[in-house]
Amino acid sequence: MSIADNLLKYKKELSAIDVELVAVSKTQPVESIEEAYTAGQRIFGENLVQEMAEKYEKLPKDIEWHLIGHLQTNKVKYLAPFVTLIHAVDSLKLLIEINKQAAKYNRIIDCLLQVYIADEETKFGLGFDEVIDLLRSESFKELKNIRITGLMGIATNTKNPKQIKAEFYELRTFFKGIKESFFNTDGSFTEISMGMSDDYKIAIEEGSTMVRIGSGIFGKRAAKQVKKSQTED
Repeated sequence: MSIADNLLKYKKELSAIDVELVAVSKTQPVESIEEAYTAGQRIFGENLVQEMAEKYEKLPKDIEWHLIGHLQTNKVKYLAPFVTLIHAVDSLKLLIEINKQAAKYNRIIDCLLQVYIADEETKFGLGFDEVIDLLRSESFKELKNIRITGLMGIATNTKNPKQIKAEFYELRTFFKGIKESFFNTDGSFTEISMGMSDDYKIAIEEGSTMVRIGSGIFGKRAAKQVKKSQTED
């Protein structure tokens, strides 16, 4: 099927249950993103800051760009003018830098805290205790140009659906506790970003509000293009 056909399938499924679709466009040419845009998609996810910045310059400005890959502090300045949502915030240091760069453009940048839920050492993310410590810190409370809108997690790369389900359940449960403890009166803390092409249905069952779909929309990438990824299929 074409990119447009694939998108239509996902949009029909997800819109009925009010789950946001992030089309993961990393390594995809501008032409493929334009095809998805013409088919109505407006939210695209990229892993690499430089690649996202280059695409931002070439594509329509009503696109919402999500940075879903691991973000280094020295790269924040390149995306601060335009990024809509940063999914993988995994340290207070990074949040402080995002806040600093956002202030330069008089922006408030939405962020998700990435929580470590997988049984894999290669994954990034904050431990449960680290999330709580971050939110309790005085340094965090001083940040005025970022907004935490939810949590993000990546399940273990396994064929065992029970393990994936348990990890997503753990994140949803933690989200509820964090919302009650720290964001009880904050209507913007609403997002649980979990689920990719192979496990998004399990993620939705466990309460995901935002799924990141790459190969399901654009097709499998050529072997030479495939790189180890922390945040998408």
